[in-house]
Amino acid sequence: MKDTGVVLNPNPLIHFLEKPSEDFTKNDLIRFIEANGIEMVNFRYAGADGRLKTLNFIIKNKQHLDNILSAGERVDGSSLFPHYVEAGSSDLYVTPRYRTAFVNPFSEIPSIDILCSYYDKDGLPFTNSPEFILKKAHEVLKTRTGYSFEVMGELEYYIISELDRLFEAADQRGYHESAPFCKWEKLRTEAMRAIARCGGFIKYGHSEVGNFIEDGLAFEQNEIEFTPVKLEEAADQILIAKWVLRSLAYKYGVSITFAPKITTGKAGSGLHVHTRLMKEGKNQMVEEGILSSTAKRAIAGYLDLAQSLTSFGNTIPTSYLRLVPHQEAPTNICWGDRNRSVLVRVPLGWNTKNNMLSDANPKETERQKNFSSRQTVEFRCPDGSADIYLLFAGLTVAARHGLEMKNALKLAEKSYVDVNIFEEKYKDRVSKLQQLPDSCWHSADCLEKQRAIFEEHGVFPHKIIDGVIRKLRSYNDVNLRETLKDNEKELLKLVNTYLHCG
Repeated sequence: MKDTGVVLNPNPLIHFLEKPSEDFTKNDLIRFIEANGIEMVNFRYAGADGRLKTLNFIIKNKQHLDNILSAGERVDGSSLFPHYVEAGSSDLYVTPRYRTAFVNPFSEIPSIDILCSYYDKDGLPFTNSPEFILKKAHEVLKTRTGYSFEVMGELEYYIISELDRLFEAADQRGYHESAPFCKWEKLRTEAMRAIARCGGFIKYGHSEVGNFIEDGLAFEQNEIEFTPVKLEEAADQILIAKWVLRSLAYKYGVSITFAPKITTGKAGSGLHVHTRLMKEGKNQMVEEGILSSTAKRAIAGYLDLAQSLTSFGNTIPTSYLRLVPHQEAPTNICWGDRNRSVLVRVPLGWNTKNNMLSDANPKETERQKNFSSRQTVEFRCPDGSADIYLLFAGLTVAARHGLEMKNALKLAEKSYVDVNIFEEKYKDRVSKLQQLPDSCWHSADCLEKQRAIFEEHGVFPHKIIDGVIRKLRSYNDVNLRETLKDNEKELLKLVNTYLHCG
């Protein structure tokens, strides 16, 4: 009998080859391509703008296919990474990672797509590649602490369409709304199916709070949330998910945006990141049903580097129009349990004493299972402008930093908050907390001060940190919030500039 995980997996390659994707070989891919009439291979790789790039190959014959999958191809690194690669030495190789192969769900020509890694002229991993930086961050974490890292993202987005007056959802009351009040549930579920067939591991999808009408257009916010997977795979699936959602939006004739803020007074879109440290397949964030000291040390690392982490997770001027009080977006550097006003949240972790299953189903006699291994810690400030590989690499560095900090537990204790810090009666308490940056310029200053931590052990190259700082300062947005106050025309202009970020 086949392994159940293979039988139920929606990825056609896994189903056909009867093996998990991490075991894919070149010969496996050739066998699938021959048996399924595949005519095209597409190489995919991330550029500095965070979007998938594409190189198309029409398959001529089996030898040609073998060459493509073996040798990879050359690309212009200075065009893909203008801040990190000079034109005088810009040639790079892109080499396919077989485990990432999937059937393209949109191509009219039967196609296989494969994510690639970058290599330099000597055949060594390109050190300035965000994907390699992420891999290096994980290797250092595992070597120095013995822990591996699992991550998942919550991908929020707005669909912008022509106004439909039938079954209107209430303004800013779209959370978990169902069709027909949620107009774009079909697009979301179609995207979820496509992402899963491309190898993504999805937890669930739902409509979000944001719902409003402006200039005769309807703006509807949705979210797709993933399950925690190996660090490198978590970044890949976010990249693919954005591509899938945009491709479907184009098919439906609507626009989609992951931009952090598209108007004032309405919910912005974030990219909350859930994390957990693992050892020998066991979640180290919990111990005997409660949050472990390991988790608290990691949280301390997130808090200590929070200001500079915005350099990778909040990378455009409109990012800082979202990070304002009273919008369920964090501004203060603190953490808490089940608290959506804090920067780092510890969500519910299935550590209840009561058997909810048998209570809801009186005839169910199954003993309560222990689901505490699902416990994660959520970092809440990033948004859709994030360089997903650099952000995840930065969080990995922050987790290791927390594990190695001498005063980590003291910092965690000091920064714990158990109230809604946006309420007026707690303003004295808030005044003692550190704040997140209020602009790209300020974020760059914070990264400059803490860059040594990211560069330690060769994780982040100097040139990458220099490039990120240079890019952030180029926006010159120090007083942006004041400049845009009551200036809707300039705000709209800025929103349109960064509508398709990430």
